[in-house]
Formats: sequence, C-alpha cells, structure tokens
Amino acid sequence: MQVQEGEGWRWLVDPARHPFSVLVGGPGWAVELTAAEAGELQRGLLELLREHRALAAQLMPQEAITLELERGQLWLALEGDLEAWALRFVLTPSGGLRAVEGSWPPSVSQALVAALGALGHNPG
Repeated sequence: MQVQEGEGWRWLVDPARHPFSVLVGGPGWAVELTAAEAGELQRGLLELLREHRALAAQLMPQEAITLELERGQLWLALEGDLEAWALRFVLTPSGGLRAVEGSWPPSVSQALVAALGALGHNPG
C-alpha cells in the first residue's frame, strides 16, 4: 500500500483492492477510484497547474482566474489568483452507476499537486 497524505488531503493506493484501488480525499470527504480514474485525475490536476504557471506572468497579484479542463468523464477546475487557488473535480463515469465530486481549498491544493507531481504518472 502506498500512502500520501497531508493536512486536508489523502491519496492512498492499494492494488489489492480491485477495482477501486485508489482512495482520494479532502477535508470531510473521501472516495474510492479505479486506477484509471485516479490516473486521469492526477494528470488533469497537473495539467491545470502547468496552465496556471504558464499564465502566471500575465496575472496581476490579486487578479482572479478560473481554468477548466474536461476530458471525457472528468471535469476539473482551478480557481484563485497568482498565490492561492482551489481545485475541484467532477467524475461521471459512463454507465451512470456513480458520480463523484470533490474539492480542495487553497490551503491544501498546492501541497496536494506537489505530492502528485512527485508520484510521477503511476497513481495505482
């Protein structure tokens, strides 16, 4: 089992728990995802961070920005300013058996994305 967690976030990988081998959590919530769903979430969050960094030179210090990314069953958003931003996602897998929504506040988002970047592209 691989455990990554910090204040207000959690990312646990347990390949023995099939099909939902990844537990993702935030303040007051947690959800189990498949390895493929978790991988898509991880890649999407890192892509939003790259987009934010690319735009950072164009932002005024208190200027707010919202970046959105949609990939099939996954929608993600980064909302905030140059220094602090929140993350949100909605996962609606085909088949309609479940849907998931989660978010991390600005005080948590940067630490989460830093940890996900350190994991590389192997969420589960």
